[in-house]
Amino acid sequence: MEAEQLKRLEAKEADHIPAILGEFNTKNADLLIFDSFRTDNQWHELWLAIFGILEDQRLSHLHTQCLNTVRILTRDEFSLQTNYIEQEVNTLLRLARIEAGSLKLPATPDELKQQEQEQPQLEPSQAQSEVIAEALKCLCNLVYQSSDCRRQCLRQHCLDAILKRVASSMRHPCALEYYDMKLLFLLTALEPSARSRLQIDLNGLTYMTKWLDDKLGEVEQAGEEQLNIICELLKVMFNVTSAPDKSPNEYEIQSLHLTGVLRELLLRFGEMASDKDRAVVTHAINLLTNISGGCLTELTLRCSKEEEKEKEKDAEASSASKSRQCCSQCFERRNVRSLDVLLRYLRQSLAQQEAEASSHELLSPVLTVLVKCARSDRVMRHYLRQEILPPLRDVSQRPEIGQELRNHLCRFLTLPAMILRDLSAELLFVLCKEDVGRMIKYTGYGNAAGLFAKRGILDCRRVEGTDYSSDSEDSDTEEYKQQQQGINPVLGCIEPPSSRSSHLDGISEEQKEYEAMQLVNLIEQLRQGGIVKPALIDKDGRPQPLEHILQLQEELPQQQLDQKRKT
Repeated sequence: MEAEQLKRLEAKEADHIPAILGEFNTKNADLLIFDSFRTDNQWHELWLAIFGILEDQRLSHLHTQCLNTVRILTRDEFSLQTNYIEQEVNTLLRLARIEAGSLKLPATPDELKQQEQEQPQLEPSQAQSEVIAEALKCLCNLVYQSSDCRRQCLRQHCLDAILKRVASSMRHPCALEYYDMKLLFLLTALEPSARSRLQIDLNGLTYMTKWLDDKLGEVEQAGEEQLNIICELLKVMFNVTSAPDKSPNEYEIQSLHLTGVLRELLLRFGEMASDKDRAVVTHAINLLTNISGGCLTELTLRCSKEEEKEKEKDAEASSASKSRQCCSQCFERRNVRSLDVLLRYLRQSLAQQEAEASSHELLSPVLTVLVKCARSDRVMRHYLRQEILPPLRDVSQRPEIGQELRNHLCRFLTLPAMILRDLSAELLFVLCKEDVGRMIKYTGYGNAAGLFAKRGILDCRRVEGTDYSSDSEDSDTEEYKQQQQGINPVLGCIEPPSSRSSHLDGISEEQKEYEAMQLVNLIEQLRQGGIVKPALIDKDGRPQPLEHILQLQEELPQQQLDQKRKT
């Protein structure tokens, strides 16, 4: 910017300001490097000149354009750190109408509604709403760039003001609501104290849950702007619930209500017809990862059609009615549409992952939710088992080969990505009711060996302390029974005839002994080099490293005896 133009701004020459700022904003709309502005202190002089105009109410018609310039200048982190800007931040808070107010935020949305009736507030005009939105954009940049600015915003109680505006019955433009949520997200993401204050002092989770519920009920077909607001709101709620500081009972009550609202959200956008719909479901799933398993039962409700049928057929035996489906979304008298949405999301994520080679960790949130669901409720575990581990029929291929959910999860069991590997193993093991034999049946011992080693059940002992229903849900199909004897439990499938022939056929005993000793020597060399660690299974079912490879001979008699007992 030329020196003459800067002087006109400092002199507040209203006739020239629009042209000067218009040219500057257009030229520097995408500017990210401000080296040229730091010479001759130009950034600071322009900053002061713009805020001089913003402080002048007579030039309020120029405030939107000035704030656009401020938004560009706030991208320069170095200048923000080296200049004292506390007064300017207070000006932005005032223009955004989130400075400390005289009215305290009530404890509940109902009390806020009563307060609004007693002390009504004037609704901002369109021009004022534009100024508020532009000021919020500037504050978002400042909060992201400067820790001092974040602390100043918290001292000025901007959380209270944003939450009060969000929860009020007054209607606001979508842009204003969006940047309210964006600023709230940045504060709660970057300042732990903001999360605690929002959750404990302001009862923010209750307010935001109510607002989310209202958003879902406003319109049948939400536009893109509304979906963006919902996404930002879900991100804020994720931050707040990531480390709950409230008492367990109080937090559980809030979580039950929140889970019910998230269930409706999943049903509303579960078809994922657009990228925005999918984004909403993604953020909802992320939020569900922070909800305790006991509250996830709210994802499934008692089916209303089933209740009507119960009245008509009350005399039927409970065993006959247990598996009856009253409608396409009903399973064991519960509506499981929300679980169907989670599985649909998982399938789409798996397809996207293979097509784009995306990060495995993108799948971890939905797998986490499914594990929690399977652990927390018998009906949800039964439904997930039916969809992920249906009764086996074709066992000609290995469990990891194919495009079904079981095949994908079995492939994950041997991944180096620990989070995805452990979540997949946990989900499959829970769906098998932590029964080792059943896990081997569906995955093969080779794929599940990592899980067994981690849990100390490599010797296939029964897991102690499990709490599952006693009813059996593992009826074998006729096809499986006919092929069961030929299944290799390590592979989890029928071993091809070509692989059954032994390479030792036709070799003399002396040659076999020689080859065995060669193998022992090679393994010992690998052990000494630290490449492998031969181990035995100890009494606790965990691998115990050997001091020498010949220690394996000590276990041979017992292994041979165990093999004879099995045959």
